[in-house]
Amino acid sequence: MALNPSSPNSDNSMQALKQYGGNIVTIILLALAGYFGWTYWQNNHARVDTVAADQYADIQLLNEQVSLAAQNPDLEDDALAALSESREQLSDDIDSLVSAHGDSVYAWQALMMKARMQVDNDDFTGAVASLKQALAIDLDDAGLKAITRLRYAQVLLANDELEAALSEAKSDVPISFEASQQELLGDIYQAQNDKEAAINAYNNAWNLISERNEERAVLALKMESLGIYPEPIKAQDSLIQQPAAPQGLTVDNTVMMDNDSDAINENNNSNEPE
Repeated sequence: MALNPSSPNSDNSMQALKQYGGNIVTIILLALAGYFGWTYWQNNHARVDTVAADQYADIQLLNEQVSLAAQNPDLEDDALAALSESREQLSDDIDSLVSAHGDSVYAWQALMMKARMQVDNDDFTGAVASLKQALAIDLDDAGLKAITRLRYAQVLLANDELEAALSEAKSDVPISFEASQQELLGDIYQAQNDKEAAINAYNNAWNLISERNEERAVLALKMESLGIYPEPIKAQDSLIQQPAAPQGLTVDNTVMMDNDSDAINENNNSNEPE
């Protein structure tokens, strides 16, 4: 991969990064969360807490209502007050679920939802606390643990806790998460102004996705911003269809992306309990 710090495209690349780069790893982790959450349900459905499932279903419904209302830019004062009350109720309901069913996958999902809401409100300190709590839940599932840890590291980075973010991001993860892990490490090294380490991490991520013909355009932009130009990857058509989520267990705001399906397919058997 050639180095070229004076690329004429660098300004455009940096502009695109500022606009889109912050959400890409999050979207990838959400996609993987959807898959591994469904797989966890398949493997553990006999142990599902139906009371917790019902509580989580109510939480998810309220979350959808809050999200829909928040999209309206023309809310009157009364509606804004009602939206604020609903957000507080949603947070209280999540806390209640976690308090009563703290060792369940539903508590994990609720905390991941709460952390996302906190990030949306720029409450990174609160999100760090929520994700730390989610990380403490022992679901005996390497995939869900990796999702939580990488998301935790990402929020630590956003909260300018760089050493803590680096420590978390360096933890062992299943092979299906290694590309996302390396990309996140590159982001952390960038924040630490360690250009050489960032380049190495981004190159590692690119090599991993190249092996499975996966394409990540924003990763390429990050690399261009450092003056490196990776070989183009010809994306292959996905052979994986997203399974329908079982009743009672869904992952909030999760979309299966084409560029995650290869990782999931290749490493379907890597999701072993630690």
